[in-house]
Amino acid sequence: MDTWLIVVIVIAVVVVLALIALALAKRGGVGRERKQEQARDHLHEAQVRGARADREQALAEEQAARARRERAEVEERAAQAEQDARERAGRAQEDRSAAEELRAKAEKLAPGLGRDGTPDGRHDATTAENTVRRDDTIRRDDSGQDGATRR
Repeated sequence: MDTWLIVVIVIAVVVVLALIALALAKRGGVGRERKQEQARDHLHEAQVRGARADREQALAEEQAARARRERAEVEERAAQAEQDARERAGRAQEDRSAAEELRAKAEKLAPGLGRDGTPDGRHDATTAENTVRRDDTIRRDDSGQDGATRR
């Protein structure tokens, strides 16, 4: 073979190899750009999801705080209601004791009177009428103050 033909074949092979190398380099650059674009998309999605997670976490904490506050308010109201009930029961017991003392004093002053103020516990129309005609009756209201009411 002639020398010039060998030179042309070698040059052709070198050119083909150069074209293949250029195509591979270009393809690698496109692949790299595509990977970078995917990486940017993933980072953006991560930021969006992170912000959503932070918002949900804040809402959950706020909801839990509201539930704790409401529970504390309910417990406070229940404790206050129990305290009020104990105080009312104490006042009732005091009134019951005072009533018993007054009954005992009445029995000492006038033995034989019944609980309704009639002799031997008999209740007649005259006694009822006298009871209704009393001008001043003192009653204790819920606030603990005495107030006079007229019948």
